Amino acid sequence: MSESTILPDVLFVIPAFNEAANVAPVVAAIRAEFPGGQVLVVDDGSEDGTSASAHGAGAYVVRHPYNLGIGCTIQTGMRFALEHGYRWIVRLDGDGQHDPADIHRFLDRLREDPADLVIGSRFLAGSGYRSSWPRRLGIAYLNRLIALLTGFRVSDSTSGFRAYSSRAMGRLCRFYPDDYPEPESLILLYKWRMKVAEVPVTMRQRPSGVSSITFLKSIYYMVKVTMAILLDMIRYRKGGGQ
Repeated sequence: MSESTILPDVLFVIPAFNEAANVAPVVAAIRAEFPGGQVLVVDDGSEDGTSASAHGAGAYVVRHPYNLGIGCTIQTGMRFALEHGYRWIVRLDGDGQHDPADIHRFLDRLREDPADLVIGSRFLAGSGYRSSWPRRLGIAYLNRLIALLTGFRVSDSTSGFRAYSSRAMGRLCRFYPDDYPEPESLILLYKWRMKVAEVPVTMRQRPSGVSSITFLKSIYYMVKVTMAILLDMIRYRKGGGQ
């Protein structure tokens, strides 16, 4: 690890809900990869020991009093970052699927040609876990829909492994989609004339626990997210606010 890869104005943000078994190793891995790096875990009203595990591993912890959803959880991380003067956040999931070693690729991309959003794509990497075929089909569909509507050509529109600039956070902390935040946020960034980029990352399977997404839920998700994206295209004026 070179000194040039360490950006003191980057905050690592982990949204977590009932991830007591997984979050501490994630925090520890980030701190091992980036000694001195600051990690924030936003506990979205967990009913287990997520907050205690994260704090014990050395993370800052902000805890919601009850479950507010992923959109609000990411907003909390963004607000914390802006209030404490960070220029970027790198968001990782708390279930251990994202490899902290890949953060170097985000930082290199931000340093070379800053973007408002950098997406970590599992489909640009040559290996790693890429999820089930129904989910891959759904991701491909959303990629095409977003490209058609916005011109953003991304390969992993649902990836939660992302870096945001303070410019993007300044807008998204006022409104961030809750049900389908990853694909919907691309519509908002397009409307706000912001720059989007991708870097390759390696996805891993969850060390413990199971995904809540089933085949039927995937179909339901596709229908609802399509409607949400189309409504976002109508609702938000290009270059302006809500």
